[in-house]
Parts: sequence; structure tokens; C-alpha cells
Amino acid sequence: MSGPVETQAVAAATASEASSVLGGKQGTSITEVLIPKSEPIPQTNQAEEPQNALTKEFTEEEWVALKDFRSKLPEIFRAVYTPDDPEAELKPVTIWGVILDPKNPASDARVSVFLMKFLRARELRIEDAQVMLTATLKWRHEMNIDAIMKEDFPEKIFSGVGRIFGKDKGGRPVVYNIYGGEQDVSAVFGDVKRFIRWRVQLMEKSIELLNFETLDQMVQVHDYEGVSMFGRTANQKAAASEATAIFQNHYPEFLFKKLFINVPAFLTWMFWIFKPIISAKTYAKMSVVGTGQPVIAEAMLPLIDAQELPKRYGGEAEGF
Repeated sequence: MSGPVETQAVAAATASEASSVLGGKQGTSITEVLIPKSEPIPQTNQAEEPQNALTKEFTEEEWVALKDFRSKLPEIFRAVYTPDDPEAELKPVTIWGVILDPKNPASDARVSVFLMKFLRARELRIEDAQVMLTATLKWRHEMNIDAIMKEDFPEKIFSGVGRIFGKDKGGRPVVYNIYGGEQDVSAVFGDVKRFIRWRVQLMEKSIELLNFETLDQMVQVHDYEGVSMFGRTANQKAAASEATAIFQNHYPEFLFKKLFINVPAFLTWMFWIFKPIISAKTYAKMSVVGTGQPVIAEAMLPLIDAQELPKRYGGEAEGF
């Protein structure tokens, strides 16, 4: 049998041989040779960056991705606005109150917040974020968002369907979507394209309440009181599908929390159908709440102060 001294000699020889074979230098340990080191994240000089409360929450990895992503803006703008004229001057555009200047994207911290939404939606993958932002800019151009914001929708049809009311405890606006009750569903969804334009306008008005300095997300409440999950028309299904796709693809990282309220217990399982068509991150922000004021209040009051919550949901505000 080998003694302790022999055993130590064999171990030392093995380590020396491994270091030699693997290209190690004298004095390199077997652990250092056999266990690869992870690549360090490049450091950025954040002191040179315009900062606000939201950018100060960025991680070092996010800053690295952001600086790379910003360099893609001229390419993105050319693909969207001047695809047939590569020599055309690139002009700034304003989206969600933020001026995007492809020639000087680092001049405003709000631009960093804007771009970070697309990066986070694509797990900091630069190419995927570039594809998403390009598609969003094209979609906004084709939809003519400016015209939608000037459009007047029939009060009789849409006034009770959706509204912005109050804020949560973090100051975020709360948007209510009410599809049941006394709503004329056939009128609301009779023209799917008109409904989509109205819903986009409501989303844009909600974003106008975000300053991209301290706030960049909102709370959404979907009230299903009186809505039959089994009696939805083809138009309702088409509208829901298109709206979901639009918000997922072109309004990234605006959702802080989404509550589905007044959902009968025997129908809560149906919300599992959302899981395959939305990101895991978005799904984690959703909560399904049952019926009855006490149940709803229990779910909403930890998020929204009573003074900001309508009485119909267990709060103290007159609401709507």
C-alpha cells in the first residue's frame, strides 16, 4: 500500500503533468487549469451618462447592452424611414414624449429608459431588440399613431369600456378595462379595427402620464363582471388576439401589474390559455381575482390606496 508521502507525490505529479499538458505555467494550480473562468462583464463609465431615477437602477450588464444598442439607431432609422435613400438625413422622432435622435442618442436619460424597455423585453439580446424596435417604429408609422390620437370615438359606445383613474402606491397610473355590465358588446366589437384604434389611443394616453424619469410602468385592471367566457363572438376573439399581439410586440415593459377581477371561480382555469402566447415575465405580473367586493378589495388595496380605488372595488373614491 502507498503511504501518505507517496500519495502526496503522485498528486503533485498529476497536478504538474496536467498543468504542463493543458498549457499551464509553473505555479498554476490544478483548479486554475481545469476550471475555466467566466468572462468578465466589460465596465462602462456611467459617470459620463445622463442619469435619472430609472437609469440608476440599470445593472452593469444592462449598461453594456444599452451602449451597443444605441449604436444601432442610425441603422434602425434608415430601415424604417429612409430605406430607399441611404444618404438621406436622419431626423429625430418623438415617441411617448421622448425625442429619439439617432445622431445623439446619449444626450437624454429618458432615451436610455426607452431603449432599455426593448432590451429587457428581449433579455438584453441586441439583435432581437433591434428587430423589435424596427418593427415597432414601422408599425407606428403604418398605423399613423398621430392620427389615432386625434380621432374621436363615440362616447356612447366607448365611454364605459375603458378609463384611466387614480394611481397605485408607487404613483403609477391605473387603467381600467370594463367589458361587462351595461356595455353594448356588439357595438364595442362590431368594428374590430375601430376597437383596436380606440384601445391603442387609450394605451397612448396612459403612457402620456409616464415621465420616463421616475415612472415608466402602469397597472391594468380588467373587469369581467357580467362577461360570458363561453359566449364570446368571433369579433371579440379577434379583437382580443390582435390587441394582445400589439401590446406584447410594440409596448414592451409597460406593465407593472395586471389584475383580472370579477372572474368566476369555475372560469379561472381559462386564463391558463394566456401562458403559451405571452412571455413568462408578463404572465408573472398577472393575477386572477374572484368576484365580490371583499375579495376584490383584499387583492387591490395592498396595491392601491383606498382614496385612489373606486368604491365599486372596495375603495373610498367615487370613481366611475
